[in-house]
Amino acid sequence: MAEQTERAGPPGSLARSAGLLALGNLASRLLGLLREVLIAAIFGATGQVSAFRVAAQVPSLLYDFLVGGMLSAALVPVLSEYARQGRPALVQAGSALLSVFVVVLAGLVLLLEVTAPHLAFLLAGGLAGFDPDLLALTTQLIRWLAPAVWLLSVAGVWVALLYALQRFALLSLATAVFNLGIVLAAPLLAPLLGIFSLAVGLLLGSLAQLLLVAFDLRRAGLALRLTLRFDHPALCRILRLYLPIAAGLGVSLFQVGLDRRLASATGAQSIAWMANATTLQQLPLGLVSVAISLAALPKLSQFFAAGDERGYRQTLASGLRMVWIWVLPAGVLLWLLGTPVTRLLFERGAFTPVDTAQVTQALHLYLLGMLCAAVDYPLNFAFYARFNTWLPAAVGVLSVFLYTVVALALVQRLGFLGLVWADTAKQAGHAGLMILLLWRFVGPLRGQTLQGFAQVGLAGGAMAATVALIAQPLSAWLPPGWAGDLALVSLASAVGLSVYGWLLWTLKLAEAEQIRLFLQTRLRRRSAPPLDSA
Repeated sequence: MAEQTERAGPPGSLARSAGLLALGNLASRLLGLLREVLIAAIFGATGQVSAFRVAAQVPSLLYDFLVGGMLSAALVPVLSEYARQGRPALVQAGSALLSVFVVVLAGLVLLLEVTAPHLAFLLAGGLAGFDPDLLALTTQLIRWLAPAVWLLSVAGVWVALLYALQRFALLSLATAVFNLGIVLAAPLLAPLLGIFSLAVGLLLGSLAQLLLVAFDLRRAGLALRLTLRFDHPALCRILRLYLPIAAGLGVSLFQVGLDRRLASATGAQSIAWMANATTLQQLPLGLVSVAISLAALPKLSQFFAAGDERGYRQTLASGLRMVWIWVLPAGVLLWLLGTPVTRLLFERGAFTPVDTAQVTQALHLYLLGMLCAAVDYPLNFAFYARFNTWLPAAVGVLSVFLYTVVALALVQRLGFLGLVWADTAKQAGHAGLMILLLWRFVGPLRGQTLQGFAQVGLAGGAMAATVALIAQPLSAWLPPGWAGDLALVSLASAVGLSVYGWLLWTLKLAEAEQIRLFLQTRLRRRSAPPLDSA
């Protein structure tokens, strides 16, 4: 048991693994922001953009249903066990898994091409939905984007194998390469293809991501083969773990479809506004919560398999505190500086001040749910590591029911903001139930967990007060325009984060020290002179 626990790695190494993923995610999120900036500048927040958002949701939803949900709930935990048995066992399991996906996904792409008109009507049609021209555009875009389902899902299977091997360095750049597709295609092809330039960019990004992951898989020494072996034990285990997740994701698909349908009825621009606000609030989630959760998942799986509950709880507690350290200040800054941030990133070209005001309203509501979702990610992954997928799936179904009730109650009175409130209620309800289930089935974590959350909350409160005090005088003193917004966001953020960091250092929080040591090590490596080859 001691040998198995050691192989899983000490909990302190979580900061390094999460840091590598976060650095790669930072590049991805920055390119993602640039992507959204370009879309807003070239196309604005128009009906065409809403049509693209609806069409792009189809490959995204199918990826989440087929691979995304399976990745953390079944693929990584099961493949991590095969990785402990050696490379030959992992290659056999990975080859069987890849073969099944290649065949199933090819059939799915053909099905999407045929059913595109029905999907467009389902997501954005009806009496109060898109007009016929916009609906026809949505249908065309769905057909253009259908091959992305195959590209993204095959890449997802390979990503699971790399996570099982705890190879994070090159893997963390995969989503950055994906976002680069639209960043390059939008300005180059928009004069020729219009809104279809975004579809071309998404396809190119998907292909580039697949090639990058394949290259890293080859470097890892995993030569997969198409075997069409449907009786491999790994497939049966993955299927058993995935069935409850699939049921929960099926309900989530209903929620997304309802959300798109209701949003399209509140105005052609509503989906575009919600997408811009979602981009901002998902930035810290991807950089922090998802990165830390994915970094912790193989370790949690191996600790549980080795029967080391102490290592399991220690890793989970450390991950939760580390998420809270990073997400809270991000939420504070986006709440207090949401308007200048939105102006700075989006308000140019076809994106108007009216769009900024609507996006900022939605952002403030989304941020409440973001704080809950940030804590929720590690809790879900903690159950996946214990090969328990039924409880998170059941909680997901209940949270979608909560969303539906709130959305139908508020959409008539508040428009698209009623849907944002519903999403926030869903995130809060899901996180609350997962905390109760963690306490019931896993037991209380170490005593420092609540203390750590309180210390971070104290530092975050002081930071919020500081930013609120200096933001108003700064905005009055600085000149209007993008230069003034940039200076306001930079100065207020720098002062607020300095206060926050100083307080965390004073309070001596262990995870804050881990983060400091990781960043210090990375800076030393970058600044170290090259070795003399002579």
